[in-house]
Amino acid sequence: MRVVVADDDLLTRQGVVRLLEQAGVDVVAQAEDAESLVRHVSLARPDAAIVDIRMPPTHVDEGLVAAQAIKAEHPEIGVLVLSQYVEPSYAFRLLEDQPEGVGYLLKERVFDAANLVDALRRLVDGETVVDPTIVSRLLGRRRRLDPLAELTAREREVLGLLAEGLSNRAIASRLFITERTVEAHVTQIFHKLRIAGDPDSHRRVLAVLAHLRAS
Repeated sequence: MRVVVADDDLLTRQGVVRLLEQAGVDVVAQAEDAESLVRHVSLARPDAAIVDIRMPPTHVDEGLVAAQAIKAEHPEIGVLVLSQYVEPSYAFRLLEDQPEGVGYLLKERVFDAANLVDALRRLVDGETVVDPTIVSRLLGRRRRLDPLAELTAREREVLGLLAEGLSNRAIASRLFITERTVEAHVTQIFHKLRIAGDPDSHRRVLAVLAHLRAS
């Protein structure tokens, strides 16, 4: 797997690069700003890019804008956006246009090499990755009329994993249940929440996240 890493903080960037190299990932380029990131991606054509949201010159959303540009120009390249803070609105901006091969994780999570490499592999395979902390916050929101109240405890578990971007097979493995059982839970969840079913797993993730945000 070939990866470009972009972060204006040298220590953070070197830390991520070191973790990747130790895991056998080929870091083909490093960038400290959005402009050089886009240039490196165009030249190196990596399998994935790791991008910090806040980059020079304003440290607002340059990394997010660059990530969107990369997916528009090179849809086959996986993009993992990192943030120091829980910012669901940024996650939705990233996912709404093209959820396939797109991920959003908190920076603290990427310093676990297993989590980082697993996320990258899922993105390269075209999956969607959403930080569990964001999903947990959305699930835990107080609602005057809570549509989640109809869900069983197991269905809430499945819903949370759906929102993180896990496939039915991955959910079954995580919960130690059969894939057929997961499919039954998903059917019930979508029926109870009145979400239109979609065989495209990426759109399914987006539908669940949008419902959780709007409820």
